[in-house]
Amino acid sequence: MAGKPRRFWHEASHQILAGGSAGLVEICLMHPLDVVKTRLFGFYKGILPPILAETPKRAVKFFTFEQYKKLLGNVSLSPALTFAVAGLGSGLTEAVVVNPFEVVKVSLQANRDAFTEQPSTFAKARQIIQANGLGLHGINKGLSATLGRHGVFNMVYFGFYFNVKNIIPVNKDPTMEFLRKFGIGLVSGTIASIVNIPFDVAKSRIQGPQPVPGKIKYKTCFKTMATVYKEEGFLALYKGLVPKIMRLGPGGAVMLLVYEYASQWLQENW
Repeated sequence: MAGKPRRFWHEASHQILAGGSAGLVEICLMHPLDVVKTRLFGFYKGILPPILAETPKRAVKFFTFEQYKKLLGNVSLSPALTFAVAGLGSGLTEAVVVNPFEVVKVSLQANRDAFTEQPSTFAKARQIIQANGLGLHGINKGLSATLGRHGVFNMVYFGFYFNVKNIIPVNKDPTMEFLRKFGIGLVSGTIASIVNIPFDVAKSRIQGPQPVPGKIKYKTCFKTMATVYKEEGFLALYKGLVPKIMRLGPGGAVMLLVYEYASQWLQENW
């Protein structure tokens, strides 16, 4: 019995390290896309906060995916459905973990043009909690939209990648095999971005500044989507799709590849 906990923590450490490595490499490679629109130099200026935020978030993403996948092995689901459901569970768990940080980030961004000195992340979080509490009007505002955003994305992202990867034959040539996985990962990240962006738009409206100060217009996820569609049209639900695909298409492929190769290396050497 003592071997089971030891084996669990051994596997968990591999998954967390590989997932964190995937997030770290993805940020380092894709961060310039976030600044290239405004700066030609200093592509890596401001990279430390995203690294500190995204590395543990990606570790949670991949670790929980593997745990849900293992758990679902005891249920009579097809392998294809197992990947998608494990991805959904991973996304929902990730959303619960990251939503408070998203609320603080959006709040700080909303006030970044103010002439007054900006509070720190921890000071802003404490300010939100003191004013509105820990619930859905406070530090967990917009949780339903964040659940939708991460749940849908991970369901499609993991479900598509692992199912298609199992269908397309493995290539014996290492370079072609790398390109096979990268291509599938690229399509996975692209499709997941297209499917989940209405939740992203709803999340931004709920957590961001309201049109009329003091009056909450955007409250729940699906009501917000309906309001945006009614007042601004269908395309408004896909605002920002192109830059999102540019980031999460190749970025999604990079994460999956780094995770797989890092996992393989850790299993062989540690």
